[in-house]
Amino acid sequence: MIDRPTGRPFLDDPGPVLAFAHRGGAYHPEIEQLENTLAAFTHAVGLGYRYLETDVHVTSDGVLLAFHDTVLDRVTDARGVLASLTYADVRRAQIGGREVIPTLAQLMESFPDVRFNIDLKAAGAVPALVELIDEHEAWDRVLVGSFSRRSLAEFRRLSGGRVATSAHPLEVAAYLLSPSARLARLLTRGRPNALQIPHRRGPLLVATRGIVRRAHAAGLQVHVWTIDDPDEMRTLLDRGVDGLMTDRTDILRDVLRKCGQWREPA
Repeated sequence: MIDRPTGRPFLDDPGPVLAFAHRGGAYHPEIEQLENTLAAFTHAVGLGYRYLETDVHVTSDGVLLAFHDTVLDRVTDARGVLASLTYADVRRAQIGGREVIPTLAQLMESFPDVRFNIDLKAAGAVPALVELIDEHEAWDRVLVGSFSRRSLAEFRRLSGGRVATSAHPLEVAAYLLSPSARLARLLTRGRPNALQIPHRRGPLLVATRGIVRRAHAAGLQVHVWTIDDPDEMRTLLDRGVDGLMTDRTDILRDVLRKCGQWREPA
């Protein structure tokens, strides 16, 4: 039996291509070294981005953080493992010498008109994420993915199919290797709403015309990460992908404008 996910509204957008600001546009020259900060996301929204990508972790006292790494060390002036720190501990850390790590709740409240692509980085974050989405009634504003099959299965179960999800790696493999969309959909039990994939994985081409064709035939979108080169962006657009994630929000906006696929903010 194929499960029928109900979390489509996130993807029901009249725009031609979904443009995702990856970590808020981590390598845009104006906000470099401020990835996953309120300043970065505010900058992306100011450019016209309506889809923001972030990773989430959870503190030892259950607060969801918009943060990529498992530790503070790389991008802040502090050290420590997030899962072992309280939110009070985390608030003392600064990114780029001036920005605190935002909570996911703060982002949702700061940008009520945008949608969030959320990568579950920690298994312990799953119940907290489901609770937060319910509290904000944000079922239609969120798409959740994870490299962890177990975490994604738990999220799908706890959210009851109300939230759109992307495919975990085994589900992606089904679409990459299956000879037909029907077989791939059967193998994945119709659970994912989108494939979110790299262009390449080492020597393997992942974002092929074939996988795009099979995904579309099964009713799924294809989003490719993380693309910062304009020629690569145009190549993927020619293959018919539905979304691109980028750290260079300036470059992607320029490419989409020239292709007539950028929707200017109202």
